[in-house]
Amino acid sequence: MTTATAPAVKESYDALIERSKEAALLGSTCSLLHWDKETYMPPGGAENRANQLALLAGIIHDKCVDPVLGERLSRCEASDLVKDGATVEAVNVRELRRMYDKETKLPKRLVEELVRTSSLSQEAWVTARKESDYGKFLPWLEKLIKLTREKADCWGYDKNPYDALLDEFEPYETCENVSKVFAGLQRELVGLIERIAGAPKRPDKTILIRSYPVERQVSLCRGAAAAVGFDFQSGRIDTVVHPFCSGIGPGDTRITTRYNERFLNESFFGTMHETGHALYDQGLPREHYGTPMGSSVSLAIHESQSRMWENFVGRSRAFWTFFLPETRKAFPEALGSVGLDAFVHAVNTVEPSYIRVEADEATYNLHIVLRFELEQALVSGKLAAKDLPEAWNKRFKELLGIAVPDDRRGCLQDVHWSFGHIGYFATYTLGNLYAAQFFAQARKDLPGLEDSFAKGDFRPLLDWLRRKIHCQGMRLRAGELVREVTDRPLGHADLIAHLKAKFEPLYGL
Repeated sequence: MTTATAPAVKESYDALIERSKEAALLGSTCSLLHWDKETYMPPGGAENRANQLALLAGIIHDKCVDPVLGERLSRCEASDLVKDGATVEAVNVRELRRMYDKETKLPKRLVEELVRTSSLSQEAWVTARKESDYGKFLPWLEKLIKLTREKADCWGYDKNPYDALLDEFEPYETCENVSKVFAGLQRELVGLIERIAGAPKRPDKTILIRSYPVERQVSLCRGAAAAVGFDFQSGRIDTVVHPFCSGIGPGDTRITTRYNERFLNESFFGTMHETGHALYDQGLPREHYGTPMGSSVSLAIHESQSRMWENFVGRSRAFWTFFLPETRKAFPEALGSVGLDAFVHAVNTVEPSYIRVEADEATYNLHIVLRFELEQALVSGKLAAKDLPEAWNKRFKELLGIAVPDDRRGCLQDVHWSFGHIGYFATYTLGNLYAAQFFAQARKDLPGLEDSFAKGDFRPLLDWLRRKIHCQGMRLRAGELVREVTDRPLGHADLIAHLKAKFEPLYGL
């Protein structure tokens, strides 16, 4: 950066960062309103809350499309400030440019209408799911698909409108590439699942469907979250219909779960999953809050953290070596005589099931393949929203081999489409792939890692994740990050190796 341009460039950069932080604060206010809506808001407040959120979305949009921001970005991009692409300044400018270009393509009317419609749609979804009545959600889904297509058209795309929507959640990823990755993974998964189905050893699934009083589940889940590193001075756990994590801002990360008195997995592994998200949010550098360097890389990288703590840690034998005694104390009637081997096999049952969030590690990704295919069909217009239940049930039977009994356990089970989050689902399987590759590298870098789990020490893994991933912010894109951390591009080999290493001994294969 030359002496002559230095003051002007610095002034422009500082103004960009100030505006970015203002938008982040407004966004965190939206997050808080969303969290309240899902946890404590009375149903009668839905319309007013939708209007509040739409108003805030419009204000944020206005701040983010100010033409002066474009001028400041151009001034920074033409200077030596971004010469070294790895610096904080260069990363912030690069990502703020990306955000600015995307936001300026969207009309304010569309931004507000999407937020208002999705907020009201969630209320309709809750009722429709509870009553297993797809017809009550259909008009809202039709409207959301129409608005989402308009958004894709505004952003633009080369071949596939779904690419524009996927890019919102997983920057620079394409439908074509994801389809190739999923195809290779699916082939291997189907073979493994077939072998497990015919295996000689079977788990005692009844272990998990005994009486587990909710008040004791609450205490157990809090204890598990704290054990792996969740900071309750900077976070909390609440109860909702569909669990989520909301990073309100530094010092305020909120997770939610749901409880089933007759099924321990639902709350426990739901909590572990959301805790993984929360650990990422709590590990982001506070000094960069409100800027790309203080933000997560992508949804798939975020999902890699939740799936890692849920499955690679939470369903491991080492974890339960430490935590089963505590769980027995909480539920002596249900688990007093259950041994470690039986319990570990039970929590790792592989069996086709209806609900994605309760699916085992082996079949889970087939649930994502289903949604990924259907989303593309809905966006392209090849599938009408009114025909979704029939298409869902048919493809579900093909993929998982069981017939869907009702819409509640079928196409109404996920909250994402009511949010307008079309293009999101692929990030779950991408997250599983990233998690496997990261965890394989952590085991190499941290000898005796699982021995530390068995002793109740999860700090080595958390510290490793904080150094390698959390503190990086958006310095690297997802594909670049996995290459830097593991020295390899993303692939499915580590996930398949992990699944075989776990399930073959459990099932006597």
